[in-house]
Amino acid sequence: MLNRRIFLRQAAVGGGLLLLPGLATALPGRPTPRLTILHTNDWHSRIDPFPDDGGRNANRGGALRRMHLIRQIRAAEPNVILLDSGDIFQGTPYFNFFAGELEMKLMTRMGYDAATIGNHDFDGGMENLATQMKHANFPMLSANYDFTGTPLAGKTQPYQILERGGIRIGLFGLGIELAGLVPEQLYGKTTYQDPREVGNATARLLREDKKCDLVICLSHLGFKYREDKVDDVKLASSSRDIDIILGGHTHTFLDAPVEVPNQLGEPVIVNQVGFGGLRLGRLDVTFPGGGRRRCVACNNLRV
Repeated sequence: MLNRRIFLRQAAVGGGLLLLPGLATALPGRPTPRLTILHTNDWHSRIDPFPDDGGRNANRGGALRRMHLIRQIRAAEPNVILLDSGDIFQGTPYFNFFAGELEMKLMTRMGYDAATIGNHDFDGGMENLATQMKHANFPMLSANYDFTGTPLAGKTQPYQILERGGIRIGLFGLGIELAGLVPEQLYGKTTYQDPREVGNATARLLREDKKCDLVICLSHLGFKYREDKVDDVKLASSSRDIDIILGGHTHTFLDAPVEVPNQLGEPVIVNQVGFGGLRLGRLDVTFPGGGRRRCVACNNLRV
């Protein structure tokens, strides 16, 4: 396992570059381990680019452009993971006609490694979501929804572990409270569990028991609220073992990630890339060793 140590800020986020103490110690003479994290959120069945209507998003986005950009990055980088933070469904006639099948097949073709569940992914009901998940060759991660007694029972995972270039990566998903947001008949007996409690317990499991070098939360909680409601910022500030939160739900366009101090005063990186597949989030994490410093270069790319 690569030796993990704490985050301490060394450079400003605004410049798109974070210099942090390393999660790894590279062996002398070995290439520096490097991980490229690509991520999306809230693409809402936006298969085609936005229409040529003179609006600010005219002719932007589109699944084929995203696929091409992902292929370019994979051709240039040896260790890439591709993640999504929910609300894959709903928003264009493609969902109305195909109920999410096309979205899942496109994400499979793009090579997504994992996704979490957003509130709009229940819009066709749990039976539909379970059916469309058969078209996905990646797991749907949900740690704080208990699907016991529902059509989704046994069809999701609380977490997943990936390895790239000797780096052990722990992923887990957290979803927003569905009551009052989604009609009850669409989520049925699903039990919502506090994301802070579940998130901290899952992150601790991944860090301590599963020996992960990097712990990433796929969140569909929302970036930040004024009211007393759990969001990514509150989750980060209440955490100890989460390194990166990749968020969704609030359609927040961040030009660069933000840092939020956790309970130990160590920064957690939080990022979100708007909606509609207009941007592809990218974080490049290197583990140079020696001075045990980690570098995170962040660039949210237009599609």
